[in-house]
Amino acid sequence: MAAFALAFSLLAASPAVEIVGEAELFAPALASTGHSEIRLTISPDGRTALWFSRDRPGGPGGDDIWIARREGNEWAPATPVSFNSPGRDFDPAFSRDGRFVYFCSDRPGGIGKDDLYRVAVTAKGFGTPENLGPQVNSAANEYAPMLSPDGRRLLFSSDRPGGAGRHDLYTARSKGRDFAAAVPLPGTINTPADEFDASFLADSRTLVFARAPSMKDDRIDLFAATSHSGRYDAGMILPLAVNDPVRDSYGPMLDWSAPDRLTFSSQRGGAQSMELYRITYHIVSKKISGGQHGR
Repeated sequence: MAAFALAFSLLAASPAVEIVGEAELFAPALASTGHSEIRLTISPDGRTALWFSRDRPGGPGGDDIWIARREGNEWAPATPVSFNSPGRDFDPAFSRDGRFVYFCSDRPGGIGKDDLYRVAVTAKGFGTPENLGPQVNSAANEYAPMLSPDGRRLLFSSDRPGGAGRHDLYTARSKGRDFAAAVPLPGTINTPADEFDASFLADSRTLVFARAPSMKDDRIDLFAATSHSGRYDAGMILPLAVNDPVRDSYGPMLDWSAPDRLTFSSQRGGAQSMELYRITYHIVSKKISGGQHGR
């Protein structure tokens, strides 16, 4: 029994994701610019891209969400979305069916600091944003919402009281158009560090997420984790094809137009600002091994 327990623990700690090939810079000069561009989300039909920028001029607020539409094989110039506010609007994420965009904002009328919102995608653009309510939002900060591919769980991070440390990962189960009360992800994935900016992968079970001892003071890396009997392991750091050895990498998101592809943001290769990337991945089941994984 002891040998079985050890073998299972090693299996649970095995890398959940294999990265394939090299990262591709997304839409240079149109989306990936000299400004800070973060969290690329692509619609299921592959014709609309959203992301946010902290410092790109032309939007109404400090952080604004931008949109680009694909015309043939080319992306048209980006513009701010209609639902931006004079405050902070960031972390967009299409739903799997393309009917909604989830995002964060500190606009007036919220419950806490940065709250989670949803806006409908319409034939003419976007509808009116709706706050996701007190079952999801708190008096603290909520970041990076993402509805799982099966539509059953909303994934996000929060620095509310009751977590394992700083920012922790939470989920809220869907109940029709609403959500049940959010709870921390079970298992060992949440730590005294910051865990945030998480994305489900195509199996609705495996996660890619950002971690740093302090997101404000330390380098941020991307990790992958999977659930075992409903509990998430602590995750393993992704390779240098994704993470940079010196600069930050965060803002991962499943590419709905190609579910074997992951988007993320990074200051790769000494870039002066965060840029948008896409890379292919495989969800893998590693054989039991006693070796250590990591960089």
